[in-house]
Amino acid sequence: MLKIYNTLTRSKQEFTPKQPGKVGMYVCGMTVYDYCHIGHARVMVVFDTVARYLRHAGYQLTYVRNITDIDDKIIQRANENGEAFTALTERFIQAMHEDERALSVLPPDIEPKATQSITDIVKMISTLIERDFAYVGSNGDVFYAVNRFDGYGKLSGKNIEDLQAGERVNVDTAKRDPLDFVLWKMAKPGEPYWDSPWGQGRPGWHIECSAMSTCCLGNHFDIHGGGMDLQFPHHENEIAQSEGATGEPFVNYWMHNGFVRVNEEKMSKSLGNFFTVREVLKQYPRPDVIRFFILSSHYRSPLNYSSEQLDEAVSALTRLYTALKDIDVVDEVIDVEYLRRFERAMDDDFNTPVALAILFDVAKELNKARERNDAGKEASLATVLKKLGGLLGILQENPGDWLKSPRRVSLDHVVDSVAISDSVSVKIIEKGGDDWVQERIQERLEAKKSKDWALADLIRDELNKLGIVIKDRPDGTTDWHR
Repeated sequence: MLKIYNTLTRSKQEFTPKQPGKVGMYVCGMTVYDYCHIGHARVMVVFDTVARYLRHAGYQLTYVRNITDIDDKIIQRANENGEAFTALTERFIQAMHEDERALSVLPPDIEPKATQSITDIVKMISTLIERDFAYVGSNGDVFYAVNRFDGYGKLSGKNIEDLQAGERVNVDTAKRDPLDFVLWKMAKPGEPYWDSPWGQGRPGWHIECSAMSTCCLGNHFDIHGGGMDLQFPHHENEIAQSEGATGEPFVNYWMHNGFVRVNEEKMSKSLGNFFTVREVLKQYPRPDVIRFFILSSHYRSPLNYSSEQLDEAVSALTRLYTALKDIDVVDEVIDVEYLRRFERAMDDDFNTPVALAILFDVAKELNKARERNDAGKEASLATVLKKLGGLLGILQENPGDWLKSPRRVSLDHVVDSVAISDSVSVKIIEKGGDDWVQERIQERLEAKKSKDWALADLIRDELNKLGIVIKDRPDGTTDWHR
């Protein structure tokens, strides 16, 4: 029996879907204004693995992962670039899908975009106003009235009185209460907008997910997932909006994956320890490596990113691929002992570290069978190993090819010659020199003026690899620090 740790009840519970044999799962996806980072990779891989296992367990799964393609950060980045916000988001949606494929992440069944869900969002906001859960503020924005929802705080365990006491004295005077949050923002001059009963504007972030999830999966569905950082206020607000609008329970099981840390420090752009998926893949080009690294920690635990951890993943995968080398797998699983052990591990709240340990037990027995020249046992165990690896999204490459290909590339090699575009390659002459850094930043500014966004992004990535953090300002100049 599958058990899932439910953030809502703070306990591990037996999983019982609303409809026997069918599961609806919604996961908060990316806000597409930049490249995906390692935190995004963890969400992608964790819930891809959950989806793979649910299907293996026999459930008919509908997996929905949304795209946030309109919000303040998107508008700000598009304005800085001098491009349409749609051009920005489409470029990074394509990049996200490329990263997804590079990590062997299967696409979700449904991938709704916020900008394509405006009608449903407006409808939900109208219902909330009719049911007195929302109101139009003095500035024309529409706000959710938090004190109207009795269950506010049940997901995060926060007390509404404590939250109110903790609010800043300087509050938005357009709200009735400091805790109220925006559902619809009136458009400022030059901002993208959509028509609504309250005037031209755009949706707030929280209402987007409530509308997209319920439209794709119904008012009440099985699993809602995302990073632990979304638990409050985003997911708390989703519950208030959705249950306020429908009068039904929203989600039965809430799953949250843990934070990603870098060398035991919180990953942050300001600290300069911020890594995109693309940067990591340049150094570790085999997708199995990043997946193995992510799955080697339980999804609810903190994940510490370091080159040592990734090197360990390379070594571990080398052992597994070596065990599979030069063995032809059979069509059917003959030895089911390890499959059952694997399923018991995954049934215990998707315990991937234990599941991975079972793969090494299989590899050990496979090597013993090879020493005995027991070809039948070898084939049987290789089949099991390949199948179990597939359920985790690893070990699907040809073992010979994997073992011959580079699993780790020297970072010095990556930064010594950086491809800036199809026709331009820049040789780094003096790493870290201030004059050189300033020249690269100026080249990036010129690229942005010419709307060569690919060149501008690659120059920024090149500088990031050297420990140079750059920050654009609205007036067009750029600050930087080491």
